[in-house]
Amino acid sequence: MKYRKSEAKDYAREHLRGLWAATLTPFKPDDLSLDEAGFRRNFRHWVDDLHLGGLFVTGKQGEFFSMSVEERKRTFDIAVDECGDKAGTILSTSDENLDTVIELSRHAQDIGADYVIIHSPPLYFHTRIDDILYEYYRHLSETLDIGIAIWHQPDYGYVMEPELCAHIAELPNIVAIKYSVDRERYSALTRLAGENLIVSTSSEDHWLENIVELGWQVYLCSTPPYLMQTATDQRMREYTDLAMAGEVDTARAVRDSLDPVRKALKGTRPADKPQAQQKYWQELIGQVGGPVRRPLLNLTDEEKATIRSAVESCGLDLGTGSTAPAVSAA
Repeated sequence: MKYRKSEAKDYAREHLRGLWAATLTPFKPDDLSLDEAGFRRNFRHWVDDLHLGGLFVTGKQGEFFSMSVEERKRTFDIAVDECGDKAGTILSTSDENLDTVIELSRHAQDIGADYVIIHSPPLYFHTRIDDILYEYYRHLSETLDIGIAIWHQPDYGYVMEPELCAHIAELPNIVAIKYSVDRERYSALTRLAGENLIVSTSSEDHWLENIVELGWQVYLCSTPPYLMQTATDQRMREYTDLAMAGEVDTARAVRDSLDPVRKALKGTRPADKPQAQQKYWQELIGQVGGPVRRPLLNLTDEEKATIRSAVESCGLDLGTGSTAPAVSAA
């Protein structure tokens, strides 16, 4: 590891900055095995062309739920190897089974990852959850040395309120949170937790305002940093840098210029096919996408045609300078 457990918060405050993106996992079309070569090529594009600050690896966007433990470890190995000292890694070790969470997290520690991110657990038949959730993260904090990010969105039918998150953030190696809730809640947590916790959320919609108004330092998650950018068109990075430098009006103009891209990316996403749509978008802009695994559904030819038309007309400069190979749009 790059720091002691007691140094985790300071290390994250210094290094967990800028644009981080959640990786989609490419599978081979013939047998749906992990496309290791394609994954590596994507990493080289994300790190060398787009200069992302770090990668959030094998989360829900990355279909961790359809992968074996050994496959997940392999994606971790590839990420740490490809990022090296050029970009950070936050590895998703979330699972319904706590032993699996700990096994994956220890692997992340052993291979030199920067952080792990662990989703709040599914809780069935419970209504008073605060003590359960605090104990869950307390046990993980005690068991692991690596910096831990909380990952919470109310997809399990409950909400971790800001006060609970701030309490958990008092633990020594709880360093950040991906907090996919309403802006009122994540603003309140930002104020409550102070230097104890780096707060981010999954949406790019208010990223600029969150930099300016809340002092946020990292876009921790989701795919826009590599779906709304190419080697020759890096307006998300540009408006991020401008906002962090205090040039808010210019940043807002650059941000707003991406509206056609933003609309195309969101507006062509079929219901219940987010990973499939985003993987196909990857292919159209020169990255490696591939099919999704069951239980997810792949795109129809009609859906592909709609997405292809949107990419061609949204104004994103596809250029030719990417190190990621162009992939057939068929």
